[in-house]
Amino acid sequence: MPLPDAEHAGPRSAPDAEHPVSGSPHPLPYYEDPSPGSGCRPPRAWYARSDARRMSLHGAWRFRLSPTARGADTTFARPDFDDADWDDLRVPGHWVLAGHGAPVYTNTRYPFPVDPPHLPDENPTGDHRHAFDLPAGWEPGPALLRFEGVESCARVWLNGQEVGHFKGSRLPHEFEVGHLLRARRNVLAVRVHQWSSGSYLEDQDQWWLPGVFREVTLHHRPAGSVVDHFVHASYDHRTGLGTLRVECDPAGRVTVAELGLDLATGQSATVPVTPWTAETPRLYDAELRTPGERVPLRVGFRTVRVQDGLLTVNGRRVLFRGVNRHEFDPRYGRALGPEAMRRDLLLMKRHNVNAVRTSHYPPHPAFLDLCDELGLWVVEECDLETHGFGQQEWRGNPVDDDAWTPALLDRARRMVERDKNHPSVIMWSLGNECGTGRGLSAMAAWMRERDPSRPLHYEGDPSCADTDVYSRMYADHAEVARIGRREEEPLADPAADARRRQLPFLLCEYAHAMGNGPGGLSEYQRLFETYERCQGGFVWEWIDHGLRKRTPYGETFFAYGGDFGEELHDGNFVCDGLVLPDRVPSPGLAEFKKVVEPVRIGAGLPRAVRIGNLHDFAGLSHLAFRWSYEAEGEVLAEGPLTVPPLAPGASAEVALPPEPAGRRGREALWTVRALLAADTPWAAAGHEVAWGQLPAAPATPPPVPRSAGARPRHGEGNLILLGPGAFDATTGVLRYLDGVQLEGPRLDVWRAPTDNDEGAPWQPGPRPAEQWRRVGLHRMRHRVATVECGRDTLTVRTRVAPAGSGLALDADYRWSADGGRLRLEVSVRPYGDWPCPLPRLGVRMGLCGSLMTARWYGGGPGEAYPDTRAAARTGLWSMPVDALQTPYVRPQENGARIGTRWVELARSDGSGLRVEGEPEFWFTARRWTSEQLDAARHTTDLTPGDRVWLHLDHAQHGIGSLSCGPGVLPEYALTVAPAQFVLVLRTVRRISRLGGY
Repeated sequence: MPLPDAEHAGPRSAPDAEHPVSGSPHPLPYYEDPSPGSGCRPPRAWYARSDARRMSLHGAWRFRLSPTARGADTTFARPDFDDADWDDLRVPGHWVLAGHGAPVYTNTRYPFPVDPPHLPDENPTGDHRHAFDLPAGWEPGPALLRFEGVESCARVWLNGQEVGHFKGSRLPHEFEVGHLLRARRNVLAVRVHQWSSGSYLEDQDQWWLPGVFREVTLHHRPAGSVVDHFVHASYDHRTGLGTLRVECDPAGRVTVAELGLDLATGQSATVPVTPWTAETPRLYDAELRTPGERVPLRVGFRTVRVQDGLLTVNGRRVLFRGVNRHEFDPRYGRALGPEAMRRDLLLMKRHNVNAVRTSHYPPHPAFLDLCDELGLWVVEECDLETHGFGQQEWRGNPVDDDAWTPALLDRARRMVERDKNHPSVIMWSLGNECGTGRGLSAMAAWMRERDPSRPLHYEGDPSCADTDVYSRMYADHAEVARIGRREEEPLADPAADARRRQLPFLLCEYAHAMGNGPGGLSEYQRLFETYERCQGGFVWEWIDHGLRKRTPYGETFFAYGGDFGEELHDGNFVCDGLVLPDRVPSPGLAEFKKVVEPVRIGAGLPRAVRIGNLHDFAGLSHLAFRWSYEAEGEVLAEGPLTVPPLAPGASAEVALPPEPAGRRGREALWTVRALLAADTPWAAAGHEVAWGQLPAAPATPPPVPRSAGARPRHGEGNLILLGPGAFDATTGVLRYLDGVQLEGPRLDVWRAPTDNDEGAPWQPGPRPAEQWRRVGLHRMRHRVATVECGRDTLTVRTRVAPAGSGLALDADYRWSADGGRLRLEVSVRPYGDWPCPLPRLGVRMGLCGSLMTARWYGGGPGEAYPDTRAAARTGLWSMPVDALQTPYVRPQENGARIGTRWVELARSDGSGLRVEGEPEFWFTARRWTSEQLDAARHTTDLTPGDRVWLHLDHAQHGIGSLSCGPGVLPEYALTVAPAQFVLVLRTVRRISRLGGY
């Protein structure tokens, strides 16, 4: 389908507020006109380098900001205009991150009246000027001025001559300017409007950040240089042959030395090749030569098809272990440099991510080069979202209005033409959350005609009329299972329903990674592995979009919606990534890595481990396996493990060596690890890809002492003494342990709600935090009923209940002592008809702030909760108390360590407190209370106190992903029920390497 004539080879005068677009009853200024622009060259394939000269125009530009787009004159575009009183502005960049105005965050709502295509008079407009000389030896002739990305509408002049204007913020635009260039002092002038008609197409759940945020370059185009080229490199998995054909304007030749190919453009050749996949990203170096230019190519042979109800690459089903990725940096917004792009991809590869959905626009083209090189599947999404129209039942939606179709087609074409030569791009996505409409169908028809080699994706149309895959967001586990069985709710149209049931299914967004979480990843992955139709998904999302900001006292924190005085915003919903804004991996990323690891290591036959190859294409020859035998964290023996060759999907039982001596009654475990056997472009040899633990021997319980336990007795100062403990005789609360003062322990059921506890306001049904606060769990009161001294026990009976409620928990504390140990048995009985689960169930203690270090034997090294525990590895761990915290952008419950057998908190001299559990428990240690954590909006609101608050939990409520996805699965809900658990406390004088004395 040809595009409407929105692009022209030569410049023309663009309309402005005084010279609006005519032809309608109410003429529009150019920035409100729905058309995509004027004067731009047709789009072409991007390539990083060639022998044709190019010049970067980055650097300090002169800048002036006006509050409105109306009435602004264009004299600033004259070469002789005096800009001495203007500011300097870094380009690429965003002016709102350089002290000019402020960023705005909204999720779905437009931050201006929904009155398409009109904009309010308050439309910040940035005028930019940049003077440059041509480098020595630059030859006269055609040249293209290229903009990689400008938000949201730009009008361009060179040396006083207007060359055109454009919209489409995350897409490239080029102008022919060779006839305007001069050797010295060229003056480029660019007017950028924060809001334009294009803004209605860019409502993409992100910060609104105006400016010239991607590169601006000048490209010399010698006679006979490449106008455009299209690399077709398919692979036949049945024969092992690849077919190469390169289309080019003008005609030239293509050479691939490694394959012995020297072809005329347009000619095809079929030869044996190694195919490209995300697991084995084989690229062949090639060169395209035309009479005026040489362009290096990197060719990857692969074929993508939807066949027999599955999405296949090179004839095999693929499983997406994916993430959604916005472009973001906490200092520079979307002005990402190559080092940040590479860092993102290295982190992804090292955490077993194999796919990226470029939400919700094409990324910088260099990012796709890296995906080709390092190996990731890419679903590339068009720069299109009109989500805000959903709040008015899609009335006026541009994708169903013919006046906007030229702009939609322009965006589709600029994406496809720019990135059509990347083997990593295996699907085109029409956009995101646009409802349905004729414009989307027009985009799909054009894409299919231009590039039939790639399937199409779009989530917003349940009928899948324009797509080749069935895509959903945030379907819960039960629905995914129904879809996997092809038993989903039927469509009203039987023909459409039958067609959709034959399509492969993916979750383009799932497992909302906001704050602490997401939970339920393991259960999703098992569904993907069980049902062939379910081909994985993309976690929302990769990175928290917190902008770095300073308090008046100089402290730095990450800001979110509302922190810049926005009148309309969506709070911290912009912070929902697997990495924190500074790209520090969150516990959620560690969990994801473990859940999706491509090698399954688990228990097999007696004294054997079962190894499963979950790769789609690769064997295991790139991995080295090692075993270790550990007793309470001490490695007693280790060595290599020989694993037979395993094809994708195969598994084998591998014998373990005999158990070594030296266990001495301690719990013992086998740990088997899969490591990179050699360096790769994304990690060094020895990088851990997967691991598993198997029980070897349980701990041998210590012998029961023959002597009777200590007897409680009254001491001075209204105290009851029992072994090393001194208790308040009135309340029964432990006050001293071996003379060390402490507070508690006493029953605790409250946690600072996570983003997933709070849930999204549009979610059906009750949200946990709302229920907890309604019940009053954040303000529980304690009443001591009795303090009873037995023969060798002290029993304290209490009731814990919220004000204004008949609900309660009866908690009995039964203390006993043996030598230097205090044993606490806690029994909890609920009273009343509880309408909701508990956040946690355990005890809380206040300890001396001089306790600096935590050492424990149990799950670690990071935090874990009932449905986020896959990455918790049983071992001996040690870290500072402060390092136990996860600094989520919005403070919330964090830092719990699961499966703890014992924990020791120590001072710098090694003395401290030891707690053992019967059974295992969670521990959390922090320098502020849950109530203080709950009250904080940012990490800078948390001030360490003079206490370490130690939580010892028998149980925790799960996490889920209710901030946008499904809530906690029933098996991970902390249902109110009778419970009993035991803790043993004692002080220690010195902690050895292994935690002994």
